[in-house]
Order: sequence, then C-alpha cells, then structure tokens
Amino acid sequence: MEVIFLLIIVSLIIALGFLAAFLWAVRNGQYDDDQSPAIRMLFDEELTKNEHKTSKS
Repeated sequence: MEVIFLLIIVSLIIALGFLAAFLWAVRNGQYDDDQSPAIRMLFDEELTKNEHKTSKS
C-alpha cells in the first residue's frame, strides 16, 4: 500500500513539472505563431521561381 502512495506522489510531481514546463513555454511565446513558417516555405518557393523567370528574360 505504501508503494501506491509513493507512485501517486511521484506521478503528481512529474505531472506538475510538465505543467510548469508547458506554462513557461506559453509565456515565452513558443506557441505564438505555428502557421506562418509552413506558409512561408510555399511563398519562398514561388519567389524563387519568379526570380528565375525574371533573370532569364
């Protein structure tokens, strides 16, 4: 029975550690903009194609 209490306490400590790490990441802006890097890659490719077309002319 003592082992169960020990495991519960250890799991709560680990869960609080992950919660603290998540909150720290949110406060420091780690999740602010996750959409534009994927879109930027597509626009960079179009710009590269357009640059090649204009340089050949």
